[in-house]
Amino acid sequence: MNKSQLLQTCNQLKQVSETAAMEYASKANKLVSEMNVLMLARPDIEALVGKENLAMMQDNHSNHIRFITSILKDFNSEVLVETILWVFRAYRSRGFSTNYWAAQLNTWVQLIECELTVASYNEVLPLYEWMQVNIPIFVKLSDEMLESPNN
Repeated sequence: MNKSQLLQTCNQLKQVSETAAMEYASKANKLVSEMNVLMLARPDIEALVGKENLAMMQDNHSNHIRFITSILKDFNSEVLVETILWVFRAYRSRGFSTNYWAAQLNTWVQLIECELTVASYNEVLPLYEWMQVNIPIFVKLSDEMLESPNN
């Protein structure tokens, strides 16, 4: 799959309701706090994020919530795809494993299922599922971008 095809799949996602976006935003601090506790408790956390990167991981969780809140409020597939690719390049260059994103996204899904109403969860979940399913594509495309002589 190339970037154009990835964008096509992203364009199939639907804008969530204002209610779902606002509920997600209202839970941001709690979600980040719980995410950090769960991820820091993992016995494999150093293998996932690399040595000396725990603070960076926690910053990523805060950035994730802010970014996803903005996407939920005003969906833009190009911004979503470009930002995810940038994140993959930037964090992998600092020692994050590609397995980190699977662990992270699985944990986000668990948390939003617990914290959001069923209606909001059902609206937000497709975005997280799309990100989960496309982790191998993000890896492939970010690898290609890192290897490109224009970078």
